[in-house]
Amino acid sequence: MPAEDLLVHASRFEPSTRPSNTPNAPQPALDSLLRITEVSRQVGLGKSAIYDLINAGAFPAPIKIGCASRWSQLELQEWIEGRKRGRSAA
Repeated sequence: MPAEDLLVHASRFEPSTRPSNTPNAPQPALDSLLRITEVSRQVGLGKSAIYDLINAGAFPAPIKIGCASRWSQLELQEWIEGRKRGRSAA
């Protein structure tokens, strides 16, 4: 039996595990963890200003990994987008 027939036959009983060829299919966003130096560079603020905003509840808190602090790239981007939306509303 050809391999194509096996795939068609098996697909009748199990959901397809083939990746979707649909260009508009949603892709899961990948996150990365950033050090304070990269966070500072991206937002244009110094370390002290970032920690002041964190303490005021106005900036994403870091993720603690042992004694290291890292920030989610996705949360940081969301924070930046929020500042841009706030600028438009003013």
